[in-house]
Amino acid sequence: MEITQTTVEANGLSFAALTCGDEGPLALCLHGFPDSAHTWRHLLPELAAAGYRAVVPWNRGYAPTVVPSDGDYSAPALAADVNALHEALGGDSDAVLIGHDWGALMTYTAGATAPDRWRRLVTIAVPPPGVTMDAFFRYEQLKRSFYIMLFQTPLAEMVLGANDMMFIDKLWADWSPSYDGSEDLAHVKAALRGPSNITAAIGYYRAMFSGGGAGAKTPTQPTLYLHGDEDGAFGVEGVTGAEKHLPKDSKLEIIPGTGHFLHLEKPTEVNKKILGWLAG
Repeated sequence: MEITQTTVEANGLSFAALTCGDEGPLALCLHGFPDSAHTWRHLLPELAAAGYRAVVPWNRGYAPTVVPSDGDYSAPALAADVNALHEALGGDSDAVLIGHDWGALMTYTAGATAPDRWRRLVTIAVPPPGVTMDAFFRYEQLKRSFYIMLFQTPLAEMVLGANDMMFIDKLWADWSPSYDGSEDLAHVKAALRGPSNITAAIGYYRAMFSGGGAGAKTPTQPTLYLHGDEDGAFGVEGVTGAEKHLPKDSKLEIIPGTGHFLHLEKPTEVNKKILGWLAG
């Protein structure tokens, strides 16, 4: 199945997106930070072969998607993007939503605010909002999340952009130490090369501490949550008890031998679990 690039107008923004498959229910995939639409290159053809119209946009502020003029990266704004993309792409109640990292947070909130649009959800590497907040009271997780605190300071843009964005190289190495992300990092840096794009990516984190994170919600749809047992961004110990915060008929699976980018580290295994869940 061939992956092509297109442009979608939604929620007042022009989104660049990768697509695969021409017919069937919409399967919208969402990337996180620091990442790009290319992160789903292994899953898109599998979704298309299973009968879905698979689409993955670059999130607002990530080139070639435009930087929003209002600089709004709050949870409600991100969820509005997702649900507007559903509308623009002609999605119906059989549509499914799949998100990694920030894409997972967007999936939770978009699914919660428009449950009639999304039949099933898949989230990866970031647990439901209640679990996430509890984890930040643990010392080990605070150490892993140092970059979030850095991003609240005026130094953030300078640090992130220095030395060909070496900071991003280091994050990937820490978060998925056994994975060679060279191919992915080239796409990530292309999406964040411009100063306005760097500020946009940091803006997601700044919105967390300016009231924007308050809009995060937990959905009611059955949700498959996947987490790597070697995740260097969000420690697996912080996922304990996540089942209690997931909707009824949901499932949590820990994938052995994987870090934060488990969908790239073990695409065959992870894709099989995702497709099995969506078929269920």
